[in-house]
Amino acid sequence: MKRVKLLVVSSVLLFITACVTINVYFPAAEAEDAASKIVNKIIGEDENAVNEGTNPQSFNFNPLSFFISSAHAEVNINISSPAIVEITNRMKARYDNHLKNYLDKAIIGFSNKGFIQILDAKKLGLKDRQKAKKLVADENRDRKALYRELAVANGHPDWEDAIQNVFVKQWQKQAHTGWKYQDASGTWQTK
Repeated sequence: MKRVKLLVVSSVLLFITACVTINVYFPAAEAEDAASKIVNKIIGEDENAVNEGTNPQSFNFNPLSFFISSAHAEVNINISSPAIVEITNRMKARYDNHLKNYLDKAIIGFSNKGFIQILDAKKLGLKDRQKAKKLVADENRDRKALYRELAVANGHPDWEDAIQNVFVKQWQKQAHTGWKYQDASGTWQTK
């Protein structure tokens, strides 16, 4: 009799355990907020937008984690892992030292895949073309690493594509006046 009761109790517990599902979803709003902070850290505000009297979102980069809750699980969006900070610092230095100039001159632009692309190499001399190609390759390598690291640092490598898509929107949204970006259909636009 004890075996039957133990078997019944075990079966019921197994059934209940099998029915409990933890609902972990991609936290799009929190990812968008995190991407906005990272992009703003790297490219900053558009000075022309400030001069035109618009009110761009202010920036106070403070590495932090966002916590969200669903009925079943808590998800943490971490943007401050050592790898993420290292990648974003390299991207910021590259932007300040070289890429801003190329973006301002419409030599490079933001692709609709979350990377940068050379648009008009003819505006550059041969030596500068090689430099631009290397900078674009380095930047795209870091962008790929950033998207991957954000997914991995948050325990969801499967989020990499979703994170990349969130960044596509943020790069476009925060592009400065006169910069080029590629819309969803692949057409290059000027902001």
